[in-house]
Amino acid sequence: MSVPPSGEQVELVRGTSRAVVVEVGGGLRSYDVDGVAVLDGYEEADAITAARGQPLIPWPNRLHGGRYTWDGVEHEVPLDEPALGNALHGLTRFRAWRPVDRSTDAVTMALRLHPSPPYPFCLDLSASYALDGDGLVVEHTATNVGADAAPYALGTHPYVTVGELLDDALLTLPADRWLPTDEDQIPTGSASVEGSAYDFREARTIGPLQIDYAFTGLRRDPDGRARLRLQGRERAVEVWVDEGFDWLEIFTGDIVPEPERRRRGLGVEPMTAPPNAFVTGEGLLRLEPGATVRHRWGVRPA
Repeated sequence: MSVPPSGEQVELVRGTSRAVVVEVGGGLRSYDVDGVAVLDGYEEADAITAARGQPLIPWPNRLHGGRYTWDGVEHEVPLDEPALGNALHGLTRFRAWRPVDRSTDAVTMALRLHPSPPYPFCLDLSASYALDGDGLVVEHTATNVGADAAPYALGTHPYVTVGELLDDALLTLPADRWLPTDEDQIPTGSASVEGSAYDFREARTIGPLQIDYAFTGLRRDPDGRARLRLQGRERAVEVWVDEGFDWLEIFTGDIVPEPERRRRGLGVEPMTAPPNAFVTGEGLLRLEPGATVRHRWGVRPA
């Protein structure tokens, strides 16, 4: 029997909710409720494309030029977006994660990220997925098990769907600021969404607008969570993030590799730091030896 491109498949079931977590990248392949897709995932026989459902560690989004300096030492990372001169989405997307704690409706996937020339630090990583009354809840942890302080940021890359093209969907995004980018898709600063095409603080139709930008200045509810909502004609999806996630990258999927999937799912990428954080230092966490950080987010039909 051949091995699926995404490796071992871990199915979670609770009532009418079902999710599949995979070995490759430790990410989400699918999540549906009552047989209706909440995430725009991929089939077991398919390879992972466009970072679909994957954790992005130790940096999310782009690192421009593939070089960063940490504690006075310069490090170089291979470019996997060479046309724009960027290293994309960290170093763990195609590593083999392993299930270390598993039940019918929950699993924890683990990975030890050993030191390498691009990132000479050692992290123990986990991604825990659980189906509960709040939908699908995800918790990420990172522990520095090396001898030196390590730079760290986290992102994750689900695509949500309401079963129709994004053009007709209503988006509510409680963010006061967005990050314009240059020709290499690297932020050039931040700007108020007020009066711009990217003001979704009140629900409005996405229309033909193409979005691949980070948003910040997130407005939070009394429980500390910021909530994004995508509303279609017949159903809606909500993504929430805890206070550790200060940025959301929103991607309308106009350039995903499969033409038939473009603008079918909305990339909603919680991030603890903005694009190019390994260069600018903005939002970058310093993990001292022995230190652990945790971040939580979730998704559910609304």
